Parts: sequence; C-alpha cells; structure tokens
Amino acid sequence: MSLNPLREFVVSLTRLVESGAAEPRILEQGRELVGQLVANDDWLPEAFARPHPQYYQQYLLYADPQERFSVVSFVWGPGQKTPLHDHTVWGVVGVLRGQERERRFDLQADGSYREVEAGVLGAGGVTAVSPSIGDVHIVENALDDQVSISIHVYGGNIGRVSRHVFDAASGEAKTFISGYASDVVPNLWS
Repeated sequence: MSLNPLREFVVSLTRLVESGAAEPRILEQGRELVGQLVANDDWLPEAFARPHPQYYQQYLLYADPQERFSVVSFVWGPGQKTPLHDHTVWGVVGVLRGQERERRFDLQADGSYREVEAGVLGAGGVTAVSPSIGDVHIVENALDDQVSISIHVYGGNIGRVSRHVFDAASGEAKTFISGYASDVVPNLWS
C-alpha cells in the first residue's frame, strides 16, 4: 500500500490554498482533486478504515500546520449517521468505498430546519459544503449491510472547529467540537 495518492493530494491542495484562491475556486479545484483521490481505493491504511460498532469514526489523515485545511476519513458502519449539523468552513467530500446519503436542510422563517435536497453518492462521487452554498445536513451510510468510507477535506482543522448540531423542529443549536477518533496520523513522507 502506498500513500503516494494522499501525499500528492496534500501537496496539490497546499499549493491551491497558498495561491490565495477564493472559496469558489477552492471548491471547484478541490472537487477535482478529491475526485482523483477517491478514484482508486488502494491507498487508505487499515488503521484509518476501521468502523466502530456504535457510531461513525472520524480519523485525521492530515492537518495543515497553519490549520488552513484538514483531511479526514469518515468510516460509517451500517445504519450510522450524523445528527443535523453545520461546518462553518468550506468542505469537499468524496466517497472512497460504499455509498453515502446526504440530506441538506435550510433554515426557515420560523427558526426550524426543513429538508430541501437529498441524494446518494457512490464510490468516486464528490460533493461540497460551505456556509456560502449550504452546509447544514445529515449524512449517513446508505448501505444497510456494509461499511462505507468517505474522505472529507475542510477549510480548517475540523476536529478543532466550533460547530453546531441542530434540532430540526425548533432550530435549537448546541455547540460542539468533534475531535478525532485517531491518536496518530499516517506518515505521508516515508
């Protein structure tokens, strides 16, 4: 197993971020880069692909030293999903294995959240989120009988970003910081 695809991705994204590109360009080119990364399923180390029997796992693969972006593998056991939540930063998500269902929500005049879009991404599929284009959603494993894995790239160190979970009916927000399920990151430079 070679981490070359991940290392090349990190180098390319670093160059993009360092270029001073505006968010629309980062999302457009970031989608292309993530699409290339998830096109092959032979590079993710097993330690960052292990499901938990009760809840999804968020494994840190790389965090930019200046916290301009982070790369995370999300590992979804059958039936596992997030609560309704936001990100507060841009993000690009690509499915590496299995299928991921996303349900997007918009804030209504009465303060509640209403589902406005839903879809399923299969392996190789890529999507984006951002406060500017919509970033409140629920994500889940679309498969009932197998693990799904997605690679998430965020415009910050997502495990340290203060975000929110929401009650859809009332709109009540609770602040959270997700952290990571892993204590180590892969060595991209060996």
